[in-house]
Amino acid sequence: MANQKQAATKRLKMSERAQQQLDLHFPEFPPQWLWRRKTNDGFTTLPRTLPLVMQAVDAQSKGQPAGHTLFCLWARSPDNPLVTIENPATFASEAGFDGERAVDTWRRRMKRLHTLKLIAPKRGPSGDFHYVLLLNPNVAMEDMRRNGLIQDGLYARFIDRLAEVGGYGELDAIRAFWQDQQLAQTAVMATAEAQAQSAVGQAITLNAPPPPPASGSGASDRSTPASAARG
Repeated sequence: MANQKQAATKRLKMSERAQQQLDLHFPEFPPQWLWRRKTNDGFTTLPRTLPLVMQAVDAQSKGQPAGHTLFCLWARSPDNPLVTIENPATFASEAGFDGERAVDTWRRRMKRLHTLKLIAPKRGPSGDFHYVLLLNPNVAMEDMRRNGLIQDGLYARFIDRLAEVGGYGELDAIRAFWQDQQLAQTAVMATAEAQAQSAVGQAITLNAPPPPPASGSGASDRSTPASAARG
């Protein structure tokens, strides 16, 4: 909570400073030329690290860069992680694709975003990407990093920017989540292995041949009829 308050205070100070600098350096611009979130319509909320995420995406989709496709999804988000795509051609056009194969080209980029864990799609009336869940790009960056998909320089800039905007705690949270997942998987595997070993032991016991009769007991049994006859 303290970090969130500190980040909010920092953002306020940055906004106030920006306004002071605007008044100083660009006093002649009429307000009609300026776009402000609190007064203009048609806005959404984007992660401040998105430009760096887009670089990482493009680096991992060479020949088919998908960074701009990701940006278009975020630009269409209704301040909610879920985006409904009723007309893929519109999204393909906004991502810069045209022609007869525009939608196919866009779908290939979407598949790459899915592979990089930046989106989670679900099939619907318009196809495989009718429902698209936008995943946390900061978490996706950390996942790419632990899988060796991000160069050191880009990752360092990402970490610096994330700390600057007060979002580093997201990485601590996902690392703890992954650790808990690993511990749970290890426990499940250990339990399964123990059960398998127990089942093998039981099978060996059930399939083992019965022990041979004791030699002393057999001799006694054979002598009994003869003794009875002599009697």
